[in-house]
Amino acid sequence: MIQTGVSFQENENRTMIKEMVRDFAEKNIRKNVMEWDEAQHFPIELFKELGQIGLMGVLVPEEYGGSGFGYQEYVDVIVEVAKVCGSIGLSLAAHNSLCTGHILAFGNEEQKAKWLPKLATAEWIGAWGLTEANTGSDALRMQTTAVLDGDEYVINGAKNWITHGKSGDVAVVMVRTGEAGSSKGISAIVVERGTPGFSAGKKENKLGMRASETTEMVFDNCRVPKENLLGVEGEGFKQAMKVLDGGRISIAALGLGIAKGAYEAALAYSKERQQFGQSISSFQGISFKLADMATEIEAADLLIRQAADLKNRHQPVSKESAMAKYYSSEVAVRCATEAVQIFGGYGYTKDFPVEKFYRDAKLCTIGEGTSEIQKIVIAREIMK
Repeated sequence: MIQTGVSFQENENRTMIKEMVRDFAEKNIRKNVMEWDEAQHFPIELFKELGQIGLMGVLVPEEYGGSGFGYQEYVDVIVEVAKVCGSIGLSLAAHNSLCTGHILAFGNEEQKAKWLPKLATAEWIGAWGLTEANTGSDALRMQTTAVLDGDEYVINGAKNWITHGKSGDVAVVMVRTGEAGSSKGISAIVVERGTPGFSAGKKENKLGMRASETTEMVFDNCRVPKENLLGVEGEGFKQAMKVLDGGRISIAALGLGIAKGAYEAALAYSKERQQFGQSISSFQGISFKLADMATEIEAADLLIRQAADLKNRHQPVSKESAMAKYYSSEVAVRCATEAVQIFGGYGYTKDFPVEKFYRDAKLCTIGEGTSEIQKIVIAREIMK
């Protein structure tokens, strides 16, 4: 067993951050949730505000304009936002963990100084491109290529399901620089918006997470300076897997926030709703649902805290982050489903918040590695 240093005592800093994020979400997000969802509006202006209060560079050191916090605080931020709106939580997580996180982990000094201050303040929004139309879980077979021509890489291909694929100002893109199907044939390159040959394709019309932009990124003879290569050629896949280890903690936190939001709404409603002359919370059929939800939420929280602690201490985290992501995402789906049931007919309408939690939750079991992929990762780790 790995000894972990999880403290069950929340420090003052974390309490303050949670209160700040909760206040921000109540004032700036809650009133717009349904409008953004129905219009599929990606509120860039909101992310600029989040950048001003340090939430777009949570893990970025202060020397690069970030907040310099650890993973426990980062989890708190995402949970508090996702309790109000999953879409905003998702975009926050993708910007912080994937694009910004990749440059922070694998960029050289010059690259970090160039891009991190813009990302940490949300002057620039970040995107991260791994998935393609024919390579979802099977990322090694990617077809997007980069060929070195003099001092530039020429990129051709397309990336799909990319958060901020259109509005992002900068993207970290995984490209094939070597043999197809080889883990050493993939490299990570930073591409800035406005580079000739880099454009946005189709925007996806999604079931949930509708205020978080998901589009295709297209590269047509896109020429990028070779200085934009992160690390060395052929290391991109290894880097991406490391980035996803941390990214999974953020998707786990996203699921936890959605689960908590659905549970809290259902708990409050069950106390107010009267049937047969008493509140429905007094019926065992309802109170047992709430007891199950509360227990699963606590268990998910503990798995996430363990993974966050290991990550803070730079320990291996593949198994723990996969467990946290797998469990938390499935709990989000179960809690949202039960919340709709507790609300009954009202839960099926857009006048109450739980139908949105229900739609948003499902993404957590799919994005950044499906539940099935998490089980492969966990199984591989426990068989070692």
